[in-house]
Amino acid sequence: MITTATTCPYCGVGCGVLVQHDRQMPIAVSGDRAHPANFGRLCVKGSALHETLGEHGRVLHPRVDGVETRWDDAIDAVVTRLRATIERHGAESVAGYLSGQLLTEDYYVANKLFKGFIGTPHLDTNSRLCMASAVAGHKRAFGADAVPCCYEDLEQARLLVIVGSNLAWNHPVLFQRVSEAKRRDPALKVVVIDPRMTETCEIADLFLGLRTGGDIRLFNGLLAYLSREDGLNRDFIRTHTEGFEEALAEAQRAPDTVAEIAKACGLAPTSVETFYRWFAREPRVVTLFSQGTNQSDRGTDRVNAIINCHLAGGRIGYPGAGPFSITGQPNAMGGREVGGLANQLAAHMDYHTPGALERVTRFWATPALTPRLPSAPGHKAVALIEALERGEIQALWVMATNPAVSLPDSQRVRRALERCPLVIVSEAMESADTLAYADIVLPASSWAEKDGTVTNSERRISRQRGMLPPPGEARHDWQALCEVAAGLGYGDAFDYQAPWQIFDEHARLSGFENDDTHGRRLFDISALAGLDAAGYDALAPIQWPVNARAPHGTSRLFEDARFATPNHRARLVPIVDEADTAADRDFILNTGRIRDQWHTMTRTARSTRLNRHRAEPFVELHPDDAAALKIRQDALVRLDNPRGSFLGRARLMPGQRRGELFVPIHWNHHFTTAGLASALTERRCDPISGQPASKSARVRIMALPTRWEASVLLERMPQRNRLAALGIDYWTQTPLRRCVRLQLAASVAPTREALFEALFGGEPTLWSEPSDGIHFRAAWLEAGRLRGWLRVAPAPFEFDDDWLDLRFADASLELDARRRLLAGRGLDERPQGRIICSCHQVGQRPIQCALEEGCLDIEALGQRLRCGTQCGSCIPELKRMIGQANHAREADISDAG
Repeated sequence: MITTATTCPYCGVGCGVLVQHDRQMPIAVSGDRAHPANFGRLCVKGSALHETLGEHGRVLHPRVDGVETRWDDAIDAVVTRLRATIERHGAESVAGYLSGQLLTEDYYVANKLFKGFIGTPHLDTNSRLCMASAVAGHKRAFGADAVPCCYEDLEQARLLVIVGSNLAWNHPVLFQRVSEAKRRDPALKVVVIDPRMTETCEIADLFLGLRTGGDIRLFNGLLAYLSREDGLNRDFIRTHTEGFEEALAEAQRAPDTVAEIAKACGLAPTSVETFYRWFAREPRVVTLFSQGTNQSDRGTDRVNAIINCHLAGGRIGYPGAGPFSITGQPNAMGGREVGGLANQLAAHMDYHTPGALERVTRFWATPALTPRLPSAPGHKAVALIEALERGEIQALWVMATNPAVSLPDSQRVRRALERCPLVIVSEAMESADTLAYADIVLPASSWAEKDGTVTNSERRISRQRGMLPPPGEARHDWQALCEVAAGLGYGDAFDYQAPWQIFDEHARLSGFENDDTHGRRLFDISALAGLDAAGYDALAPIQWPVNARAPHGTSRLFEDARFATPNHRARLVPIVDEADTAADRDFILNTGRIRDQWHTMTRTARSTRLNRHRAEPFVELHPDDAAALKIRQDALVRLDNPRGSFLGRARLMPGQRRGELFVPIHWNHHFTTAGLASALTERRCDPISGQPASKSARVRIMALPTRWEASVLLERMPQRNRLAALGIDYWTQTPLRRCVRLQLAASVAPTREALFEALFGGEPTLWSEPSDGIHFRAAWLEAGRLRGWLRVAPAPFEFDDDWLDLRFADASLELDARRRLLAGRGLDERPQGRIICSCHQVGQRPIQCALEEGCLDIEALGQRLRCGTQCGSCIPELKRMIGQANHAREADISDAG
């Protein structure tokens, strides 16, 4: 057995992972206790990494125009068609769209090829959808895309302000670190600012459930409050900043009394006053923000409104203080380091950086080749799609991302992809919707096979070490790029044989003319240049800058209060407040991640246990809104706006603001009928960062009038046109270990004959029909083996799909098992209900029973059921159930008295 130390490929925490394997298949995954990002902790997604691997569902062979072909022929097709496009329409008719799932080495080669040698500026990344506003805010304030904090600051702060982040679900390991810090130091105060009362509120001393769009008013008000209440650090302002007077004047322009601010934000004045007072009095403050801040048409201004308060108070550059942007993807920061955004060149040099174009040109030049870099930035993600619509982009190469699902206004994106003459897709998973629009498909390696580096939210570079051979004919993305570069005539500049050679070039470029003479750049890893293969393989996690001044890395930036601006002063930016003028008749739609899924589910849905926590797309709404609309719990609902529709189960949540809704971003057309959140989101973008406003679309909501529902287990998903022919209004599929579970719903019940034929190809072997004629159960067996199972009813119901899943593996079902098939569970089995603890597959029902029997704390539940004892991601939900049980018990005692 071999153990490989690598890095988790999910969120931006960048956890170290130890994988036990035999070079062919991973056996077990655990957290790396030596890695400083997580010290051995892992969330449930990281713990299930080995369950997402294997050849099933992978893209295994190249395809050209829908036909499998050899790699050489596929590369020839890419080269020939790209060359023809460039000759006919010019270099700027070619574009690339990359991903924070790529490794830094893949990113570097792509950026060099597209911008340096093809000569197109139109190379952007899906980091535009999550981090672009944070980047723009950092550059306006600090002069560079630089996150000043480190994870230790979260533990050393005395006040932690969490803004627009459900940390408990989206960055669970950091949530665990903060929870542990709060247990060690009860004086640590936590403020959660979010329109939703999420699981993160479990550790909150104060929750500010502000209305969507209230961030700027709240933080402008804080800046004015700091000025009134002697909360400023005037020495720091005078010596190390500029723009304070203008920023303060703008903050004071709108009514700024606490009562007025609270009313505008939909908050209680006492809560706002408490937050402001805590911030003003506590020097060790960290404000941690994420997508709730960034994903707005005012995202950059929101970021700077937060940073203004830290600069005005001097709360930056020392332990436990600073504004901290938490990255969404594993290598969003690494992609920015190499120039993956359309407004960057390379190594944190931009088009407007003095001398940058000429500097990068000289560095990339070879004796045989001179780069031809574009002179101005290219199209950002949403603008790139608009250029496709106009026909300006004639060729698009998509790598490791699924824009048909993730970009806003997805139906329009799909139409743009459809009309593009050449779409090349490098992809690992067949379930990616974007493959439907590909003219050329290149099979790509995935996490367990890839070798390179990633950079996490605290600027820490870690090695991702490949341990398995790529399946089929899959190749690494950097290899495919180098082969295309060679075919285009640029082979001398792309003669890499291994990732360490690419990393070495990247490190050398970061230090190239990076000095006081040419202008010092903050991003500098030049001390890592010169690593050979062995040194690269042994590279330990390290935070940049890593150079002659800091050979062992840098935990925290700006400790000397010298910023990356020309005069070394940080800038406070005046932020104009804007009122929301949207119509009251529509609901505000918020979107986001859930605990156990990742992006568009192409990877996480391969793990059965990750599918059990939330098995269907859903819509969260306040119970009062549901009552007014006559929507019941778990009913199917429909969201509509001029861009598209969304179908999902209603979840009534008292912590949801009235007039606002929440939907998850994960489901795509492979897994459900109409569960794309992006079908509803707008193209409206922040004018500075180009980041879409993914959290403020306007929608209508109504109950879906279904009178028939069915649960189906099949060996494989049937063709979608068969479901459409049955008149099915809603379907969703959940992959299990041995079969696929389908949930179907329709307003008009299909005939049984048509249903049987479409799903199973004939009459059932076993069936049961109650006298009411509404419910129906059936099973299909072949040679003693279960091949299909069906239950029909007017509403959703529970059954034991684990037990039924196992029956698909029985070579010959015994008589008793055949009798239990129609009941949907074994003789002594009871349905678990919705899974709460994914690590140990503990459902809602056994937890509820344990609560009723007196297990009324986390420790007691853990001892009895093991829930909450591994990754800890379910603990907030367990605590909520404990609170509800205690409340019910107190009510019973009160009634009895």
